Amino acid sequence: MSKPLVSLRDVSLTLDGNAGPVDILKDISFDVAKGETLGLVGPSGSGKSSLLMLLGGLERASAGSVSVKDRDLTPLNEDALAQFRRQHMGVVFQSFHLIATMTAMENVALPLELSRDGDAFARAQAELDAVGLADRADHYPAQMSGGEQQRVALARAAIARPTLLLADEPTGNLDQSTGSMIMDLLFDLRDRYGSTLILVTHAPELAARCDRVISLTDGRIATPENRAAE
Repeated sequence: MSKPLVSLRDVSLTLDGNAGPVDILKDISFDVAKGETLGLVGPSGSGKSSLLMLLGGLERASAGSVSVKDRDLTPLNEDALAQFRRQHMGVVFQSFHLIATMTAMENVALPLELSRDGDAFARAQAELDAVGLADRADHYPAQMSGGEQQRVALARAAIARPTLLLADEPTGNLDQSTGSMIMDLLFDLRDRYGSTLILVTHAPELAARCDRVISLTDGRIATPENRAAE
């Protein structure tokens, strides 16, 4: 059997709150196979987005291990994590996270620019073409609709041809029609580069397109027992 691309073992996350430590995630363990599409679902506050942040090395586990491509992310410093993300991951957020002072082309090219890749702008143009925004390359985020901004964010996530693609409520800020288009583009991106896709969603139609779904409840993976206790 081949090794999983992603492996979590006994992962917990505790953050400081106003009233003291808050347990966000508790004893999370699962594997994700190369090429698999995994949906993370659950009620608001169940820890879905926090779990995705751990998978992307954007948050550090308080206990346990988070491994991607046989690399344990837990002990890595911020510079090493940033380099690992640029080389192996693409991340799409609900709120786009585009840089307002950069054009669509510059936003998409940025990950490769940071890696000093001389092919950054040619690759950025190709990714903008792939999401249907060839004619918007010189526009700034404020000049684009929400759907267009999310397409720019998808192109930015795609430019490194990621092994692991993470998406946090990618359709959450969009109307149904635009959200459906973004879903199709997200799965097209997965197929183009053979990426493993892990996504957080409240949308049943998006979860239904995943190979497998993990449900979180109160920071834990839901089981029949703790579902019944809700």
